[in-house]
Amino acid sequence: MKDRLVIGTRKSALALWQSGFIKSALEAAFPSMTVELRHIVTSGDRTQESNIALPAIGGKGLFTAELEEALVKREIDLAVHSLKDLPTELPAEFVIGAIPARGSAADAFVSRSGKTLAQLPAGAVVGTSSLRRSSQILRARPDLATAHIRGNVDTRLRKLRAEGGEFDAIVLAEAGLQRLGLEGEITAILSDDIMLPAPGQGALAVECRASDRELHEMLTLLHDSKTASEVAAERSFLRALDAGCNTPVAARAVVTSSSRLYFRGRCVSPDGKTAFEVETEGLSSEAEKIGQSMAQEARQNGFVVAR
Repeated sequence: MKDRLVIGTRKSALALWQSGFIKSALEAAFPSMTVELRHIVTSGDRTQESNIALPAIGGKGLFTAELEEALVKREIDLAVHSLKDLPTELPAEFVIGAIPARGSAADAFVSRSGKTLAQLPAGAVVGTSSLRRSSQILRARPDLATAHIRGNVDTRLRKLRAEGGEFDAIVLAEAGLQRLGLEGEITAILSDDIMLPAPGQGALAVECRASDRELHEMLTLLHDSKTASEVAAERSFLRALDAGCNTPVAARAVVTSSSRLYFRGRCVSPDGKTAFEVETEGLSSEAEKIGQSMAQEARQNGFVVAR
């Protein structure tokens, strides 16, 4: 068994919580092993203060490329990601070694005035860096405006609270706020009818080298099969649609029993004016097939990925 592991992590408060969570889990499972954290700055981190949308500057890979480079160079043994930030197709030399039990998959609405989404006045501005979120906000409230907001969780909250700031509200993942002890900032949790989450939202992914069989075996102790089935359906839906950061696609799968999985997906136009939903239930062991079949149904009903 390995006696030392190095975890690569971004330096944001949320990334450090996530990597610290995996570090603690590994130390509990293997008390004699030393686990270290190594801070790595990604391209996404270097552009966090910009209000440019992610698709315009490279999409999800902005937060993973440097970590994967460190894996290749064997500077680190594993990397911890928010699964929703991880591309659905990994290079052949990497695998997801473990997906721990999921946190909340929901989106949280945080407003400066304490008003809910339904209570905001016409013309109010909601900040988000996600087309999935902005399109669903406009679908529910076409009289509102959305604007790009970048930055880590604390940065976005600071921009919201700034005197004379441009945002009346922002949307953040509930899981991130919970992990940072910021539940008190939440005005309301957005229901799935209003805001379906991003595929994989609330889940973590532990990425490692495909060749590191010993580490794979160790990581099985951190893996949660229920969460893995749910995110497999969601990510296969996204992958089969060939969608990414530039496409408003949302999905939520829930394992309802030991063998059944409920799936709901939504494809929305960027302006929120048109939307198509799919919904089904099937065997949790066929999670990927469920996501693929729902993507096929979306395509058959006219959904086209924006380029």
